[in-house]
Amino acid sequence: MAHILIVDDEKDIRELIGDILKDEGYAVRLAGNSDDAMNEVNVDPPALMILDIWLKDSRMDGIDILKTVKRDNPDIPVVIISGHGNIEIAVAAIKQGAYDFIEKPFNIDQLMVVVSRAMETSRLRRENQDLRRRDVTSAEMLGSSPAFRILKSQLEKVTKSNGRVMLTGPAGAGKEMAARFIHTHSNRAGAAFVSVSSATVEPERMEEVLFGRETSERGVEKGLLEQAHGGVVYFDEVADMPLGTQSKILRVLTEQQFSRAGGQDKVRVDLRVISSTTRDLRAEIAQGRFRQELYDRLNVVPIAVPSLEERREDIPELTRVFIEIFHRTQGLPLRELTPEAEAMLQTMQWPGNVRQLRNVIERVLILGDGSGPIEARELPGQETPVESGGRLVLGGAMATLPLREAREVFEREYLLTQINRFGGNISRTAAFVGMERSALHRKLKSLGVVSAHKGARGGDEDEDDE
Repeated sequence: MAHILIVDDEKDIRELIGDILKDEGYAVRLAGNSDDAMNEVNVDPPALMILDIWLKDSRMDGIDILKTVKRDNPDIPVVIISGHGNIEIAVAAIKQGAYDFIEKPFNIDQLMVVVSRAMETSRLRRENQDLRRRDVTSAEMLGSSPAFRILKSQLEKVTKSNGRVMLTGPAGAGKEMAARFIHTHSNRAGAAFVSVSSATVEPERMEEVLFGRETSERGVEKGLLEQAHGGVVYFDEVADMPLGTQSKILRVLTEQQFSRAGGQDKVRVDLRVISSTTRDLRAEIAQGRFRQELYDRLNVVPIAVPSLEERREDIPELTRVFIEIFHRTQGLPLRELTPEAEAMLQTMQWPGNVRQLRNVIERVLILGDGSGPIEARELPGQETPVESGGRLVLGGAMATLPLREAREVFEREYLLTQINRFGGNISRTAAFVGMERSALHRKLKSLGVVSAHKGARGGDEDEDDE
């Protein structure tokens, strides 16, 4: 249950405020000094903090606490109260991120109005974060292709356990979305999902970022592992983690505890670990860049996330959902796709995978010149190669071939493109190109592409005709 933390050095005041809020149905916790206050925030961040600006016998005053809380937990609304209130203090508190300022002695009705509004703000922020996370996850975890159905089935099987999962696949394929899907559908969904970008954190700061630190000036600063307590920590591109940090992470996975930098006390954590990589970790181990023991700990359940090329059938569905999301979140036009644009998207090269597709659709909607259907010519790098007279412009190599050879080259590439577009489904390919299925089989055989298609799919090309 969301609670309110009341911080005041006067016991009577903090207990009075606590009793008032309890009578109104709120859960409350109390702290009489800065150390107790920061400990309460670190253990379980409140939905709202009511903070006295003057704290006797404390290392930090209210402004210092406010700065620290807004730095580490920016979504917590902080209401400042003071018996020595003046406009300068109020302005200073608001500038540092305070939600509001109440002067002692306070009016109970005024207090309840401010608390009610602040709690509503806190609730809306949490809901907005949850919806944003689910929006992205639901969008990028859509599809009906065979490759996607296999992935979805594997993810669903691991949601109910606490087993460590290693996600592999190319950049932009949706490994973090897969990790968030596991978290959202697990019994840890109500707790935090904390992403650790091993590639972007400076090596010399990695341990401080992960384990946190303790200093006399700032007190306790929680690291990412502590913030993920009870939830999921996701190590993105785990191969980029420094070797020294790898050994400490291995110890955390074994003991479920660690010490903050500069601290002596042990911090116990309950974590589910999901990691990902675009690299071959066995090769990294052979080169001495990754620890075998850590690999064995992380790679309990390996799951491969397919590239967008392996699931081209899903591109139209993903595109339509991205268009709807950009319309709802950014006010961009709600546009349809022409059949030509849809076919072009399915046949384009996508080295950046789902992330690249999302970016392309956003760019087209931003730069588009209307609300009508998206046409193929609007797609980046896909301008229709025609002259003003409507003639197709041939490439240099094609123009040097005799008619029969040129026709065979075109038919081979065209049919392979359509087969890939429909995920190897011959029936759907035949329907789209306007051929009988048996005639398509004969054409593919005459062009010498049937055996190649079998090899690419590892079996009969009719296996997935449903």
